[in-house]
Amino acid sequence: MARPGGRSARVQQAVHAAVHELEAEVGREALTVPLIASRAGVTPSTVYRRWGDLRELLSDVAVEHLRPEAEPEDTGELAADLTVWAEQFLDEMASPSGRAYIRDALLGDPEGANAGQCSAYAAEQIGTVLRRAADRGEQRVPDAETVLDRVVAPMMYRILFRPGGLDADYARRLVADCLTPERDRR
Repeated sequence: MARPGGRSARVQQAVHAAVHELEAEVGREALTVPLIASRAGVTPSTVYRRWGDLRELLSDVAVEHLRPEAEPEDTGELAADLTVWAEQFLDEMASPSGRAYIRDALLGDPEGANAGQCSAYAAEQIGTVLRRAADRGEQRVPDAETVLDRVVAPMMYRILFRPGGLDADYARRLVADCLTPERDRR
């Protein structure tokens, strides 16, 4: 088992940094495992042993990039918190780099572990928003699965298959619909 913070973590950090640097310098199409390994100061066999191939490496880099860097904003009210989070999520994921990272995360992981990790990131952020609302005593706080199904899933579908019309208004409509009681939606 790899030691946290040990050689394994340093190798991962160096290789990920090399991917980012080289992608900016020579473009994605020019990336190769030997080029990345050389920049990272490791042997190509180290990269192949850890990641398998370039696609799996790029998938790992994408998942790390898609990890949220901060807690969701706390505005003091569920609808506002969830709206701010959804707008930011949509903006990041629908951007050209966000779409590229999503594709990389999915393409380099046929078993689906990376997709599951990305979903877990979103569920964790949503869980934070919902816990805050429940702690404040707000009524009608949905569960995380409901928010994933009614807010995140439609966004991801549109990002991947129907990219038009993806703006803050779309995110706001999804959140409003999610928070509207079933009886009031008719």
